[in-house]
Formats: sequence, C-alpha cells, structure tokens
Amino acid sequence: MAPTGPLPARFRRERTMRYPAIAAAVAAAALATAIGILRPDKTVRVVTGLVAHSLCSETLVSGIDPEATRREMLAPMPGVRRLLPLMSINIDRDRGSVTAAIAGLFANRAVFHRGYGCNLVFDRDVAADWPPPATVAPGHDGAGEKPVAPKSPRLEAALGRAFAEPASGPQRGTKAIVIVRDDRIIAERYADGYGPDTKLMSWSVAKSVTNAMLGILVQQRKLALDAPAPVPEWQSAGDPRQAITIAQLMRMTSGLALDETNTGFDPNSRMLYTEPDMAGFVAPARLIASPGTRYHYSSPGTILLSRIVRDQVGGSAADVAVFARRELFAPLGMGDVTIEFDDAGTPIGSTYIYATARDWARFGSLYLNDGVVNGRRILPEGWVEFSAIPGNNPDGYAAGFFSNRGSSEYGALRVRSGMAADSFFASGTLGQRIVIMPADHLVVARFGLAQDWPDFDIVGLVHLVADVRAACAAEQC
Repeated sequence: MAPTGPLPARFRRERTMRYPAIAAAVAAAALATAIGILRPDKTVRVVTGLVAHSLCSETLVSGIDPEATRREMLAPMPGVRRLLPLMSINIDRDRGSVTAAIAGLFANRAVFHRGYGCNLVFDRDVAADWPPPATVAPGHDGAGEKPVAPKSPRLEAALGRAFAEPASGPQRGTKAIVIVRDDRIIAERYADGYGPDTKLMSWSVAKSVTNAMLGILVQQRKLALDAPAPVPEWQSAGDPRQAITIAQLMRMTSGLALDETNTGFDPNSRMLYTEPDMAGFVAPARLIASPGTRYHYSSPGTILLSRIVRDQVGGSAADVAVFARRELFAPLGMGDVTIEFDDAGTPIGSTYIYATARDWARFGSLYLNDGVVNGRRILPEGWVEFSAIPGNNPDGYAAGFFSNRGSSEYGALRVRSGMAADSFFASGTLGQRIVIMPADHLVVARFGLAQDWPDFDIVGLVHLVADVRAACAAEQC
C-alpha cells in the first residue's frame, strides 16, 4: 500500500499546536524592545517563556542535553531563532530551574517539581506549594531494555527511511519510532541519545490524553458529553456561553474567541507563557459564533477541559496526578508519565506531557482496542468512535484526534497516499504522532523534532505508515 506518487509539499492542513511560530514582525518588535526603543511587551515574554519551559522540561524531565535542545528544537523555530542569540539562559540543576531573559528584561523562569515536571513561575518561588506525589504502583518503564529489532527486512527498511535525513532542507529529526501489532511491539528504533526509557514531549498529543481522562469521567458518570460545560465564569443568568457543551469544546466548535494562531499576541501564546492561571485567563472569552457552528483549532478550549478534569477529581495537581496514574496510566502499563501543570494546579492538557515512546504506543493501543484494557472497559462504549469521527472541517479534526474517516479534504489525501481509511491519530508540533489503525491491528508512534514548519514531516509519516501496512499485508511484520 505504498503511496501512488509524490506527495505535495503542503500535504496537510491539520493544525498541531504550532508552538509558537512567532511572526517576523513580532520578532522585529521584540528586537526593538530589547534595545529600549519600545516598552516591554508580553509578546517577548512568550518567547522567553517557551525557551525557559522547554529547556527545563527537556533537561530535567527527559534528561536531554540542553545544548541539543537548543540546537535541534529551539534554534530552528521561526521567530525564536531571531531572539535566541540575544538571550541569557541560566540552567541551575541544583535548584531545578531555568531562566531565560533578553538584555536582563522579559525574564521567565521555569521550576522543576519532582513528580510534576516543570512549570513557569511568576514573581515567586512556588516549590514549597507542590506536595510530594502520592505513591501509586508504577507501570513498566523499559529501563535498561534493548529496542525490539524488526524481524522483517521490509520493516527494517521502513525504519531506515523514516530516520534518514534529506539531502537538503529542514531536518526531519526523527527520535523514536515504535510499531505495535496486536498489542505487541514488533519493531522500534531510536536516535542516538534516546532509548526505550527516554521521556518524550507530547506537544498536542496531550490533547488525546485529555480526551481519555474526560472519557474515564464519562464512564464513571461524573460528566456527560452533551451537558453544558461546568465553567464557573459562565454561570451568570443569561450568559449565552452556558450553552457550550463538553463535546463542543472537544471538537473545537465552542464559538469562543479563542482562535489559536500562535503569533505571540493570540490567546494561546499568552495563555501558555504569560499567565499563571491559564483557564482563568481564557474563560472570560466572548462568543463570536453560536456553539457548534464554527470550527477553529484552539488549545485554550482544551485548557478549559483540563480544569474541568481537575475540579472533578479533587481540585489539585496532586489529585490529577493520582487520578491519571490510577485510572489511565497504570491499567495501560505505562511507566513514569509526567503531566505538567500551570501555577493554579491545572494540567496543561493541550501539551506538556512526557512519556516514553513505548508508553505513547501503549496509549494508542487503548484506542485500537475500543477503550478496553485486559477485559476492563476504561472508556465508555462508543467513545472511540466519537473521538475518531471528524466534524465538518477540512482538517479532519475529530475530538482530540485527527481522522482519515469521513470526507474531509486532507483526510482523503492522506488515505490516497497510503494511510488506512479507518485510521486516526494524535498529533503534535514537531512531528509527534500516534497513528491508530483498527483494521490493520496496528499502532505506529513517531516522535521527533521535525522542522519543516508547519507540516512536521507528515509526508514521512504517511510513507512510514504505508510501508508498515504493506509489510504486514505481505506477512512480513
């Protein structure tokens, strides 16, 4: 089932969290600010926040060399690359913090908390506010294990192609691939410096984890998809936002003025890097369309869902960590997963979850198996279908996943190029993806640092999936 021909350069329209692609004009304004021409501006702090948080998490959660993170993740980012040479960056491993500033201004500091990863702090040290994480039986972390080598030459060749860098152009930056068939790893490969126990950043793959936590709460009858979203800021008499449902927030059709553009000025950029209470910042957004009538990708909408999860499970970061471990990660056999939080204890459910590539593949298997693990139903009956059926949008976006089902423009193109018609996938910036193929009994997890903005090696992913499907169809997997 190999692609029938070359794929277009702008292959897909699915909007992963393009984190943040600061426009050239914004970068120019930031440069002027740094030399005193303009007043300090929150847009510049978006960039220092991105740098501080990313370096903190990659260094202190994943154990990645910070120079490699700077070179491979941050330096190629549009806009960020213009400001990075001007930044002073201090990584304090003893105190578990990273600070980034420009000319001594616009400083942002990220602090590491054991069990909770890193979060940006605002004008105070909040390390004492984070309780020790509760002890919950860990899953299998893969420490010390060797990667599973493919037994098939066709799979070996497929992995080789997926890791190969192009002769020219932006880096593909493939770091980890895990292929699972019928809940068994049949092949995996890692880049130098990575392995089965390396925790990998999710970016917007985290939205799929938020989907799962919501599904568990629906299964426990604590939430209902079509019920009004319990957002305290919307409860005044006559507030039209009371009509917004949880399902509409998940499908990004809330109608709220929370469009994600990642210009540095948009609600998503400001929410992530300038606001200690992310949900509190975006909840006052006004309606610009009737709920359910307008689609626009929106990480801020996911943050509202994350706070709903937090409030339903106890109200604190510790409560969320215990709930996720007990109800989701442990049943799946996922190891030491790290969920990161904002300063208000809300999980950053649009991004910032760290897990190994094997564990990300295990997470995909939950959806491959219709929400059932070891005979136990984790997600409600029909939940996976809801998550995988796209709405009326060209991207093929469903609810926490992009989908090749239905008749969306880009879903149809992906199918013509070799992906299965029933497949759907979690997707994040820089090429973090988990492809779920029920008819083929396959899950393919690909994580890396692809810098072909804004496509993030979707062409390589489609070729990889097509190669794996062809190998398995020929009984060579």
